[in-house]
Amino acid sequence: MTIITGLATREGTAEDNADAARVYVLADGTVGAAVIDGIGHGPHTSATAPLLAEVAARIAARRDPLGGLLTASELIADRGADGEEADAVAVAVRVRPDDDVAVVTWTGDARAYGWDGERLELYSDDHTVGKQLRANGVSLDIARGHDNWLRTSLARATVGTVYTAGIRDQVVILTSDGIHDQIPADVLEDLVREHADTPQALANALVAAAQPDETGYRDDATAIVIRVDV
Repeated sequence: MTIITGLATREGTAEDNADAARVYVLADGTVGAAVIDGIGHGPHTSATAPLLAEVAARIAARRDPLGGLLTASELIADRGADGEEADAVAVAVRVRPDDDVAVVTWTGDARAYGWDGERLELYSDDHTVGKQLRANGVSLDIARGHDNWLRTSLARATVGTVYTAGIRDQVVILTSDGIHDQIPADVLEDLVREHADTPQALANALVAAAQPDETGYRDDATAIVIRVDV
């Protein structure tokens, strides 16, 4: 089994890039990877996000993605010198050469997708108030106004608020919301279909395709792509 990865990130229209991503490979070929989407754009957020991504990716590879996110959470759980600023949402994955299931864990609205060669499947579930309202029958117009309200975050992560899924697809894609919120779903799937054979090309294409909203704002955009060839 061969595991190939790609990673790309692009700063948005705010003052700096509060996203971060890391891929870590163990001696036995196990891959751990994480995307961190910092909340806000203050100096503590941007400085801390790469550290959180590094910790989450390394622990995901050595232990599991749940351990990776909970360990990263401990770095920002106390307000300390960073105040409440250094918080984030996150998604992490572990892919083992001898296992046909990639384990993915997330908190907040960072996402994990799988591509089996024919269809793009969303395996994560956004932890937002808007998502919760829709699940409880609230109208789409009302719920849409709450999609940026997080029900949980990395700094407040616990075993009960960090969700886990297994992905058997050949390609796993991790994204910050600067990707999936600013690329139409059909365009996202078309890009995956076109570039799925080359993870770095797909990561680059996803980041480049993120477009500004009607106000001209474009969020930081980050993607990790992992392909498993047997």
